Order: sequence, then structure tokens, then C-alpha cells
Amino acid sequence: MEPRTRNLTSIISRGLCLVVLCLASWATSYGNGSVVIRENVAANRRHELVSRLRAITGFTNLRFDEAGVLQLGQLHSNGSKQARALLTEAVSGNKVVVIEDASSSSDVAFCRVVAGRWLSHADTKLPAFVVLIDFSDFKQLTGDSQARASFDVGWGFLHELDHVIADSADAEDPSTLGVCESHINEMRSELGLPLRVDYFFTDASVRSDPNFNSKLVRLPFESYDLQTSRKHRYWIVWDLNSVGGLVTSRQTAVARSAVQQ
Repeated sequence: MEPRTRNLTSIISRGLCLVVLCLASWATSYGNGSVVIRENVAANRRHELVSRLRAITGFTNLRFDEAGVLQLGQLHSNGSKQARALLTEAVSGNKVVVIEDASSSSDVAFCRVVAGRWLSHADTKLPAFVVLIDFSDFKQLTGDSQARASFDVGWGFLHELDHVIADSADAEDPSTLGVCESHINEMRSELGLPLRVDYFFTDASVRSDPNFNSKLVRLPFESYDLQTSRKHRYWIVWDLNSVGGLVTSRQTAVARSAVQQ
């Protein structure tokens, strides 16, 4: 299969398997950009996302208000400066991002961003996008704790947000990581977390139980120890059959919190 460009503009313009969602009318009152969470995201999952975004960005008062709109607050402590900048641009720019729970969906692997469609008067409203999050997929992950700290629901959301805000592209071949994930790696670096090494996942070097229909795959992360001048490699592992989403012969979107085509 030929490599496929993953920048958001090309995906929308080519119209490949876009899930076009109608946005709730309460989102139309915001003239500036905003990030809004749908009512179908349960309280415990909102808390999970908020907790991870607070830890990554350092926005200590980050929250969703009663209308579901993301509020960053004024205070921050530590965290990634670039992640704060990305969220700040998202809530004050010229696009609307809606977060929806897609847990246990067969066509969403970890996260996915799709074009949104306004119910009415679309020509007078800001461009809208929907980030679908399969919270259950992140529960399927096993592996080294260091790698799991670099790949969770917060990182998945930020990856999709970078596609929307920066129109950043993913890797087209195994020799590159892609602009989007390279940007996310810069955020991880600011936090001293292991960096993602590959865009594409590979077969895990562990045997699964032949009595179960499972296909284990893995994704590598690395950190560098300045004292010993050594690299340390960490892995996350999951069952490909338990995580939804499209899987191609190039092993693309499942390994990344993906914009899938």
C-alpha cells in the first residue's frame, strides 16, 4: 500500500471515510475558538483526561466548566511549555474542537479526529472538529511504566489537537516519525519522559496464548541517561484484536492516536 499523508487538510479534502458529526447547539455561542467536551463523556473519564492534561501542561486549574467548555486558568506549575501553548491556541484561536467518548468503538483506535458539521448556518461559524477518544483502548496497554507515562489519554488528545491546530502531518514511511509526533516528543522532553522512537508499531517479541485470538504488538520509547551516556528503551504492548481502528499492511494508525483514513 502506498504511503498516505496524515495532515488534516489532505484527509478532509480527499473525504476518505470521514465521520461527519453534528455539533450540539450549545457550542454555537462561542465566537472564538474553544474546546468543548460532550455530555456523553462520563465524570470519571472527564477526570482522567483533566488529570492527565494538568500533569502534562502544568495548568493547575484546568477544568471543564458547567457548559463543558475547557478553562485553562491562569496558574501553572512546571509542565510542558509547548503543551500549554497548544492548548492556549486551541481555546482562543479560530477553530472549535469537540471531545466525544468513543469507548469500545470498532473504528477508533485510542483517539481519532474527524471533521464536524454545524446543524445550521455553517457558513457563519468557525471550522469544527471532533476528537473521538476510546478510553477503553488505553486500559488495554501493558508494558514499562516509563513508556506508559508517555502514551496515555492526555498525550493522545494532544496529538489529535496538534493535527487540528498546527495541521501537522504524521510519518509516511518507517524511516521518519512525522511532524506531529515529533512535536509531541518535544513536549515529552520538557517533562523528562521517554520519547517515542517509531511511528509504526511492530509485532511484540512475546508469545500469546494460542487458546486466545490475540495479536500482540508493541511501540518503543527511549530516554538518554546523561550520567552513563546510555540509552534506555521502554515498550508499550497491546492486543491488536482488542483495540479497534483500521489496520493496514503498513501498520499505520493504530500505533498512533491516529487520524485514520
